[in-house]
Amino acid sequence: MKALLINPNTIDSFWTFKPSCDFFGAKALLPPLGLMTVAALLPDEWEFRLADLNARSLTQEDWDWADIVMISGMLVQRRGLLDLVKEAKQRGKMTLVGGPYPTSRPKEVLDTGADFLVRGEAENSIPQFLSALRAGDKGGVFENTVKPELTSSPVPRFDLVRLEDYVAMPVQTSRGCPFDCEFCDVVNLYGRKCRYKGADQVIRELEALYRLGWRRTVFISDDNFVGSKGSARAIIDKLIPWMKNHGEPFSFWTQASVQLGQDIELIDLLTEANFETVFVGVETPDDEVLAYNRKYHNIRNPLAESLNNLKKNGLGVVASFVIGFDKEKTGAADRICEFVEENSLPCVMLNMLNVLPNTSLWERLQREGRLLETGSSGGVTAGSLNYVPTRPVEEILDEYVRATNRLYQPSAYLARAYRYHLEMRPTRAALARTRGEMPAQIPPHPWRWKENLRNLKALAQVIWLQGIRPRRRLQFWRQLWSIYRANPSRLTRYLNACGLGENLFVLRELVKRRLKSQTHDN
Repeated sequence: MKALLINPNTIDSFWTFKPSCDFFGAKALLPPLGLMTVAALLPDEWEFRLADLNARSLTQEDWDWADIVMISGMLVQRRGLLDLVKEAKQRGKMTLVGGPYPTSRPKEVLDTGADFLVRGEAENSIPQFLSALRAGDKGGVFENTVKPELTSSPVPRFDLVRLEDYVAMPVQTSRGCPFDCEFCDVVNLYGRKCRYKGADQVIRELEALYRLGWRRTVFISDDNFVGSKGSARAIIDKLIPWMKNHGEPFSFWTQASVQLGQDIELIDLLTEANFETVFVGVETPDDEVLAYNRKYHNIRNPLAESLNNLKKNGLGVVASFVIGFDKEKTGAADRICEFVEENSLPCVMLNMLNVLPNTSLWERLQREGRLLETGSSGGVTAGSLNYVPTRPVEEILDEYVRATNRLYQPSAYLARAYRYHLEMRPTRAALARTRGEMPAQIPPHPWRWKENLRNLKALAQVIWLQGIRPRRRLQFWRQLWSIYRANPSRLTRYLNACGLGENLFVLRELVKRRLKSQTHDN
């Protein structure tokens, strides 16, 4: 059987990171982990092609080659996924569709013409599909109400993608979330009981990436990597020596709850394992709004204290905020901006609330008659509201535009990045030198010169974009010199933050265009 696996194109948003992709000669931020996992669950004798439309186009030869077309996608990929199902059927191809969007809205996908549909996680549903296929069935919906143990999940087929097309590679160590925030769909998709891969299992996945030649960022794509501190520690205990023995080939990003900021020992272990950045859902600094959304864990400790603990102990933070919640009062966006400035958070994801299918919020607004017929597009970057808010729509949109302009204004962003890295503790090596100790040395590896060359090219682009071309260039050079003088071991991290800012400057213009287009349409 020849299987063509397709990841639909993703619309431009915070997560597309186009400038960062350009810096490293990549085409997309991340490859589709779900499809690579599905391929690993299918029979060894099958042949596979993976077409990530964010990195390459489909060809006529791809379509002609395939016996079956498998498509996966998130809600934000809805339009592209449905178009691909239609095209596959027009070409007479058998189709199997799965992923978060088909799981949440299966009828839309089946009505478009999909033959087979997998709801939920693939590990215990793909065997049902294979049994139906062997029996000669021409269609069906497969869903197992029992969530699979992740110890049964295979090493994803990383070999199916061109590594050079991507900025980072994804690895998942857990599914599920112990919290139950009203607006979030993680519990609906993966449950409240968290399930974990074993530490040796995670190392095997990293070994697979290492053997294929990957030597850059790995994104631990868990919704909350520290949902179980015991599981996180078990992985880190294996990861730290593995990284040292392999010359520290990877740096890591992950997602974590803000509670991580209250565990200094765990932060220290993460940085020792070369975790550089955590994505944190702050959502809002307003406690009343957090409580109404059942995000109680953001109230248990002072938000500013937790975020500052992450910074001062060596972790970068990408903070996410949302505008449009119930119980929100006028000026919510201004309070977010003030919070961001007070805590010197450089990279901020600012969203407009989009009500996701089958969440507690979706069900409540449906009961209240406040869901709009347009449903959800999953778009949170200047998307249109799919519900009737408690505040005037015009007020929310105006605040969103003003906050985007303020937070993504280049000089303001650079000033925050400067303050953030000035206050970050020096690296372990720098601290060791101040104590008169010999810092640990990274063993030389033949692959390192290639990464150094790639980083030099990225640095040259950052210097051009921020140190030569714009009028604000003097600010860039003043801050660069000051970081070099005051906290030199964080100079590389600061330059990385400068490069990351280019994504937000582009996003600022995208928001203006989208909202202007919406205004004209209305």
